[in-house]
Amino acid sequence: MQQAAAPKVSFVSLGCPKALVDSERIITRLRAEGYELARKHDGADLVIVNTCGFLDSAKQESLGAIGEAMAENGKVIVTGCMGAEPEQIEAAYPGVLSITGPQQYESVLDAVHRALPPVHNPHLDLLPPQGIKLTPRHYAYLKISEGCNNRCSFCIIPKLRGDLVSRPANDVLREAEKLVTAGVKELLVISQDTSAYGVDIKYAASAWKDREVRARFFDLAKELGELGAWVRLQYVYPYPHVDEVIGLMTQGKVLPYLDIPFQHASPEILKAMKRPAAQDKTLARIKQWREQCPDLTLRSTFIVGFPGETDSDFAYLLDWLEEAEIDRVGCFKYEPVAGAPSNALGNAVPDAIKQERWNALMARQQKISARRLKRKVGTRQQVIIDEVGPTVSKGRSKADAPGIDGAVYVSSRRPLRTGEIVTAKIERADQYDLHGSVAGF
Repeated sequence: MQQAAAPKVSFVSLGCPKALVDSERIITRLRAEGYELARKHDGADLVIVNTCGFLDSAKQESLGAIGEAMAENGKVIVTGCMGAEPEQIEAAYPGVLSITGPQQYESVLDAVHRALPPVHNPHLDLLPPQGIKLTPRHYAYLKISEGCNNRCSFCIIPKLRGDLVSRPANDVLREAEKLVTAGVKELLVISQDTSAYGVDIKYAASAWKDREVRARFFDLAKELGELGAWVRLQYVYPYPHVDEVIGLMTQGKVLPYLDIPFQHASPEILKAMKRPAAQDKTLARIKQWREQCPDLTLRSTFIVGFPGETDSDFAYLLDWLEEAEIDRVGCFKYEPVAGAPSNALGNAVPDAIKQERWNALMARQQKISARRLKRKVGTRQQVIIDEVGPTVSKGRSKADAPGIDGAVYVSSRRPLRTGEIVTAKIERADQYDLHGSVAGF
């Protein structure tokens, strides 16, 4: 008897790492049911587009991806953040098969089953225990919660993804252990608000191995640090208890790296943004963190041109940046997002001034980054290899998150392997990257 051909699905994943984890979960379920992934839309039986709806520019990219899928295939299922407010998609593409919001895995699978029923093959429908990953084999995103309890005035994420819902600690640790067993060398811990982890479940303890682990940011980071992989903490709001985690960094349990979205420094603008956590003592805390852990790398994002931002607010931000010496910075020009309370603030900053401020901040930050990187020349750094070249390979130090930070280019006498961690002697630095040679394996 001839086996029926496995149904093929093409997948587009847009937006942040949190959306990527949603995509991985959907793909894992589809593969478990015998669906195959197609590389091109026109060779697939249908297309799933996981959208981003945070900014207007992201919405345009999502609509473009849906349009491309409709043109090349015609059978399209839409999910993700933009799907939480489906009117715009329905107006542009009335022919899409289904539209669902973020984290609605069952609804996506139901829509796939309706349009393209699975063909079960008991001999082939096997999955790796860690599920299907869209990242390279040597690193993986570990999502510890969904949603967010903050109500920042420029953000509609809680409207799209709901309030904070934390996973039990043992559930996160089981997933992390499976990933490490499968060869993952670096775990990137993510959520909308990583340091608020567990507040919704009152930090409830759950059984892990021979002990109870509380659903607290510190406790979880400590346990993850025992698994033998690099642990990188991202999207961390600077609540007071973040100070405790610096000790884990000095002990080598988690990477000396914090991704903290400060967004601004001016007290007036932070107040208008309704940012959580006491940010008035931030400079003193950064100084304290660096005294305790001199290798600490700080990455952050900032918004320029927020409604009401004056020249003096912006000057304050530049001075703050100079003093804080943030290692890695992303900067966005403020965009009004439909449904965000900041739209009602008035005092809009003209686009030309937004652009000027963006240019000025990036130029200032480039000098700070170059200065910070120059200090690493002559040091030895552990580097995880992402891309292998004939003589020079591209990797990342403990200070570099994939996709957003710089790289370390290392020359080696012997061929390197993707995912290998080597010791490199740093010979030179530029504004964003380091260059060196392998000094040990």
